Amino acid sequence: MMQQPEAKTISLAKIIVFIYGIISYVIFLAIFLYAISFLCNIIVPKSIDSSPEIPLVKALLINVTLLGIFAVQHSLMARQKFKTWWTKFIFEPMERSTYVLFSSLALLLLFWQWQPMGGIIWNINNLGGRIILLSLFGLGWVIVLISTFLINHFDLFGLRQVYLYLRGKDYTFLEFKTPGLYKYVRHPLYVGWFFAFWMTPRMTVAHLVFAIITTIYILIAIQLEEKDLIKIHGETYENYRREVPMLIPFLAQFK
Repeated sequence: MMQQPEAKTISLAKIIVFIYGIISYVIFLAIFLYAISFLCNIIVPKSIDSSPEIPLVKALLINVTLLGIFAVQHSLMARQKFKTWWTKFIFEPMERSTYVLFSSLALLLLFWQWQPMGGIIWNINNLGGRIILLSLFGLGWVIVLISTFLINHFDLFGLRQVYLYLRGKDYTFLEFKTPGLYKYVRHPLYVGWFFAFWMTPRMTVAHLVFAIITTIYILIAIQLEEKDLIKIHGETYENYRREVPMLIPFLAQFK
């Protein structure tokens, strides 16, 4: 008789964790769509290239701080040592969903407090040039999305973890594979981000600051991520790293 309440509590916990994972994912999707509008200067009330509201130096300091907050959160919570510490306080199946949620909230803060800075670096008025750059911008987002599904979209965003927990199954690391774009570059996801961040017919100072800082962050994050992948997959990933370029297809010197 004393065991029944405990069984119900465990069952309820699994349902709550699963719902938490779904909510975290939905928030991510909303932020993902918002990011496209933010960088493309459509729909959203304040975009990356909106009119400046405060002095340039103050705006620059705020924007660098916002990007720094995202970079620290995104990298720190992805490290294995942090995960080991963090899962002492939360259910382990919630760890990835929490990472996704916190990353989404960090981006939300960035979009909310972002300070446009004015100033035009380049402005392409030619219709053909604008179409090409906007097409490459769109291609970047498509590459990002496709890359996540090639490596297992649902594991990457925590849904697989909470689903397995709901079913009472243990989580297992995915088998290392190199499907599609991963045969040509090790990080097609980041290639997509580069297109999304840099391909614009109108580059303002604010947009340039955003693109430069995020590019530097990505190049650093790749090094940290690959160290983790080597720990997980060992010689398999080492061989892959030797054979496939990091970001630029067919250029061995960029491995």
